[in-house]
Amino acid sequence: MSISKLIIGHLRPKFPVIQGGMGVGVSLSSLAGSVAKCGGIGIISGAQIGYREKDFIKNTLEANLRALADEIHKARLKAPEGIIGVNLMVAMKHYGEYVKKAVESKIDLIISGAGLPLDLPLYTKGSSTQIVPIVSSGKAANIICKHWDRKYQCAPDAIVVEGPLAGGHLGFHADILDNPPVLMDLVKEVKAVALEYGQKYNKSIPVIAAGGIYTGEDVACALKEGADGVQMATRFVTTHECDADLAFKEAYIHSTEDSIGIIKSPVGMPGRAILNDFITNPRGNKACFFHCLHKCGVTDIPYCISSALIHAVNGDTENALLFCGSNAYKATHIEHVEDIFAEIHSTLAKA
Repeated sequence: MSISKLIIGHLRPKFPVIQGGMGVGVSLSSLAGSVAKCGGIGIISGAQIGYREKDFIKNTLEANLRALADEIHKARLKAPEGIIGVNLMVAMKHYGEYVKKAVESKIDLIISGAGLPLDLPLYTKGSSTQIVPIVSSGKAANIICKHWDRKYQCAPDAIVVEGPLAGGHLGFHADILDNPPVLMDLVKEVKAVALEYGQKYNKSIPVIAAGGIYTGEDVACALKEGADGVQMATRFVTTHECDADLAFKEAYIHSTEDSIGIIKSPVGMPGRAILNDFITNPRGNKACFFHCLHKCGVTDIPYCISSALIHAVNGDTENALLFCGSNAYKATHIEHVEDIFAEIHSTLAKA
């Protein structure tokens, strides 16, 4: 099997692997830069990225924009020849300002989900930044492509298809998760849409499979079944290079299959997380400190999602929301990013 067949516009990674963006602060310049240095595509999460800035509480937007530019710069220093992207959620307030800051910082690509990024091309027009929506169905892919075609006369440079085994917020109704669709069936749906709009714009639109991909064998299987590349997130958490505190990584190592489940997030979407005491026995703290998302039901859910995720990345796992993918329990030790790529390389070389 060819080691890489993933081409996103002018971007040609050595490996067909995108490291998924994980916030708050789990995938910043250390992880993203290390992945890019190894030949994958490293992704910085823009979610509340300025949480370590001194003025974060008083000037949240300014702190986040400053930190976004700084993390992109540091990732570039780590991997001067690598491919660096950012993940920006449509649900974030000031979404357009984050996109523009990333473009000003010469980011290679923007991956955008948690809503339909219908106006993403508005902020990237005229730049070399590649734009990649995240979808969970062919229907969503078609809505985005049709809107971009009509309003902006463009098509995505790639599409990430996130299936029901992913971590964090999921693009499915809770009842669907009782009988979830198969990831590669979703990929095939989206490939049909990508082919239609790729032909119209005389370009190839690769489709990337995401959610539940953990091993080199998982990567090889997804590619054999038609994906042009994969997005992996959970596997990269338990690396030395991951930006999160060691306690966060150890929570993955100590998790079991039964301790991982679906929760209702304050943003109103189902999500996958470790079912710690904070989630199963909420304390009743309904204070919202940041007003960072457009649709946050903090009055109905007894915690501020930003605060809970900041606790997580800082290692206060007893007062944290610990998002994870379905395979987090498979982690047994802390490894290096280069070890993961060595495994993927070996597997693909034999496939």
